[in-house]
Amino acid sequence: MSDSIEIRRRPRANHFSEASFHPVLQRVYDARQIRHKRQLDRELKRLIPFTGLMNIDAAAQLLYQALKRQQKILVVGDFDADGATSSALAVRALKAFGCQQVDFLVPNRFEFGYGLTPEIVEVACRHSPQLLITVDNGISSIEGVARARDAGIEVLVTDHHLPGERLPDASVIVNPNQQGDAFPSKHLAGVGVIFYVMLALRSLLREQGWFAAQGITEPNMAQFLDLVALGTVADLVPLDENNRILVYQGIQRIRRGGACAGIQALLRVSRRTAPRLVAADLGFALGPRLNAAGRLQDMALGIACLLTDEFTEALAMAEELDTLNLQRRQIEAEMKAAADQSLAQIRVGDKALPPGLCLFDSNWHQGVIGILASRLKEKYHRPVIVFADDADQGLLKGSARSIPGLHMRDLLDRIAVSHPGLIRKFGGHAMAAGLSLAVDDFSRFRQAYYQALESQLSAEMLQQVLLTDGELQAADLNLELAQLLREAGPWGQGFPEPVFEGSFILIAQRVVGEKHLKLSLKPDAGDQQVDAIAFNQASLQAGPGAELYLAYRLDVNEFNGRRSAQLIVEHLYVKQASLARTPEPADS
Repeated sequence: MSDSIEIRRRPRANHFSEASFHPVLQRVYDARQIRHKRQLDRELKRLIPFTGLMNIDAAAQLLYQALKRQQKILVVGDFDADGATSSALAVRALKAFGCQQVDFLVPNRFEFGYGLTPEIVEVACRHSPQLLITVDNGISSIEGVARARDAGIEVLVTDHHLPGERLPDASVIVNPNQQGDAFPSKHLAGVGVIFYVMLALRSLLREQGWFAAQGITEPNMAQFLDLVALGTVADLVPLDENNRILVYQGIQRIRRGGACAGIQALLRVSRRTAPRLVAADLGFALGPRLNAAGRLQDMALGIACLLTDEFTEALAMAEELDTLNLQRRQIEAEMKAAADQSLAQIRVGDKALPPGLCLFDSNWHQGVIGILASRLKEKYHRPVIVFADDADQGLLKGSARSIPGLHMRDLLDRIAVSHPGLIRKFGGHAMAAGLSLAVDDFSRFRQAYYQALESQLSAEMLQQVLLTDGELQAADLNLELAQLLREAGPWGQGFPEPVFEGSFILIAQRVVGEKHLKLSLKPDAGDQQVDAIAFNQASLQAGPGAELYLAYRLDVNEFNGRRSAQLIVEHLYVKQASLARTPEPADS
């Protein structure tokens, strides 16, 4: 987070009042625009029907014909956790439906770039597929789809990214964000889209008597929800009502021991236990380890881990993913130090940083620039674009992250329109995007970027705000409420975990893990003692008796078989003193 943070309380609508809910939960849900208890119903029967997705029937028919003819199907995924879970789900489901020839192909980001490019189609052609299915990509792959169709290959595009003005000439496109699609949830991740496609296919196969004719037990689609939950949380899509159902049901399946061998192995290497899994574990423990394969090598290892049914084999691959993640963290730390040093030179004396950050270093790793952009955005609260050198292509590859109120993809589109030819390719979402430039165009792009930001950013947007759910009474700082809050989610993007604020007296402190601070506190208006941990805050300048003001999450701490309430500090400062340095989230 940035050095200067304004703490504000979330506005309440006063629409949610259910006597059966704890008063704190009523307050939390009301601030998240929950009006009726039924919005919190996480049963599968409340999922939006697949029939609402445009082209879903055509997609099911295309797949049904391929199954009847036992055509060779090749799944082409993206190189992140959403792409990996999408690929694994597609292959697993098709095999469960009786497909005898289905495999996956994932582009190496360093050789082929993003999506179904003509180059990756050439690789695909070596497998002689009759049908290509894109998962978590394809909506912008105009040239790649055309190359596949020219080769006589049918293409089913399943994606969730925002489409451009022109769509690829695929056999069928399923994307809730394409124009004319009335599907109520526009926030499905790529894995959510392919899950819906497979739901539709199973329904059609049932109607056609396929399973009985083939002697196959009709699959229960809930068996794939562990993959849906992991991909959805890891991709940071908003947890709207529909996504919360998918994630909740997937987490429940994992907790009961029903996860695939790969997810069980990832839990083991990340030192998480299935019975106490929460959505944050998927996003901050399993997701990064899965993503490490796509960032440093290619995602084939991650997909293979999610496809095997042998735990020993999955564990060996998960351990390899864990090693890659450690390497990624070291590379990231070195890149962040270089970026901070570069920004310190810009920020000499009273000179402020520009409204947006645009950085390039020829030594930076292509696969890690997205994480670096996220870290810099969190620390400086600026929209950030970080570039790395793609020497083989003679281009710079960029990864962009935005702040609330600025739509990054639309910003890049404006730059592309006003400076024709400057941006070679781009795509993405409001908060994240990717692009490529000619090496010699970096300075010109940076200037165009700064100019575009001048008309889009206000001083208010550049002020980082930490929203809280108000104060808790001292009596509420207990294990019962901590457990209640933990189970009240799933929390995540668009449905944030509750954060509270309040004054505490510092009783004692000690450094743990070299850079984290373990605190013993007493509420300002209470007598009991409560433990807290402030990540990356070992340099706190305060001693016993100091009055601290915290923004924190109330969570459950488990140590040596003992469970207790613990505060996870999001931000703190010593009252009547300058703001303390803000901790950055620990990266597991």
